[in-house]
Amino acid sequence: MILLRKKFIWFFAFFTFGLLAVMHAGTAQAASDEVRIQINDYLVTFPDAKPYIDGSSNLQVPLRLLIEQLGYQMEWSKNEQAIQVTLSSKQQKVVLQTGDRQVLVNGKSVTLESPPLLSQQTVYVPFRFVSETFGYQIQWDAVNKLAIIDADGQYHAPVWYAPKPKASILQSAYNYLGVPYVWGGSSPNGFDCSGYVGYIFQLSGVQLPRTSAEMYSSAGTRVMDIQEGDLVFFAEGRRTSHVGIYIGNDQFISATSYGGVTVASLNSGYWGSRYIGAKRL
Repeated sequence: MILLRKKFIWFFAFFTFGLLAVMHAGTAQAASDEVRIQINDYLVTFPDAKPYIDGSSNLQVPLRLLIEQLGYQMEWSKNEQAIQVTLSSKQQKVVLQTGDRQVLVNGKSVTLESPPLLSQQTVYVPFRFVSETFGYQIQWDAVNKLAIIDADGQYHAPVWYAPKPKASILQSAYNYLGVPYVWGGSSPNGFDCSGYVGYIFQLSGVQLPRTSAEMYSSAGTRVMDIQEGDLVFFAEGRRTSHVGIYIGNDQFISATSYGGVTVASLNSGYWGSRYIGAKRL
């Protein structure tokens, strides 16, 4: 375990730097709205108590839900004004107490950088607790304000991306007007419709499914009030066959077989009769 912590020490330094970059004045709840936790390839959902960045730039995470997701059982008892917590798995037993930086790991003392704390009847631990105590590799994605625990020892890309300003999406979309249509194309050398939309959103860090049908079935949320930057979809019969990006004034931009990347009207006879809906990312 000591070797694991040494091996990943550069993650800790990078993580601290990232937290300093996102710390801002305000309440803990406001900060929690900007921070998400990922374990391997899935996001952890915190229905009640939320992660937040404290006044010392430490990311504080509700202990129970996090530790249960990592496969540990948790028991607790009240010790005068503090809460004593025991975490156990087949390999480890960890005993900690709120307000105390000393943690017992299989009977050996480990010193945390900051102590566990009790807030609003919830025990919080600093995010680095999972690496300092269990030796897990951690990552900090400052762009998406996403903390990642690589519990399986493998590097994991973010599974959630912060929404990007729609102005950025539209500007990128306009930059490729006139690029020719290429069936299966997904680069500025040539686009098909879904390749074009996927490329534009990828420039802003948003990964989309490859085909228009997959985008329509699994990406974003269906909306009735179309706004700039929404995806608009069209079908041939029952088959989703085309996707574009709404740019306002009943117009959208897409890669078409007849004109490459071009602007068209949702109200035209051709597109209007094939329009099936819009989705917002």
